[in-house]
Amino acid sequence: METCLVCQSVSGAKRISPGPFIYDGRYWVVDHAYPVKMTGWLVIVLKRHAEALHDLTDGEFEELAALQKTCAQALHEAFGCAKEYAICLAESEGFKHLHYHVIARAPDLPETLRGTKIFQMIQPAPGEAVPPETIRAFCESLAPFFRAG
Repeated sequence: METCLVCQSVSGAKRISPGPFIYDGRYWVVDHAYPVKMTGWLVIVLKRHAEALHDLTDGEFEELAALQKTCAQALHEAFGCAKEYAICLAESEGFKHLHYHVIARAPDLPETLRGTKIFQMIQPAPGEAVPPETIRAFCESLAPFFRAG
């Protein structure tokens, strides 16, 4: 059986993001993707291991919907983004655990990075990632959006 890197991160055994969880709810956490070439790449992660949307409970779907809304509103307010991408694939080795990417799409994002091409911004070459301290500060600045609701 493959190792679930997402389970390790959610449990705290081996965190992926250098920042704190932005939100820690009943069924889901909101985290920041890492390493990444941009701030504003949020990940909504199910606390328990499941690999398909049809495996979610009613309560998990309800909390997920509310978090998608809060993530989109928080990113729009923080960045003035033109769109917020929401993507759930959960297919990569070590990352089959359900998680949603919610990504701030800047108004001036080049066409070459729009749509699924945005994934060029994740897993950057050494030295190209946003510094960990920037991610930590961003996570802390976004957390109040999730306490307000």
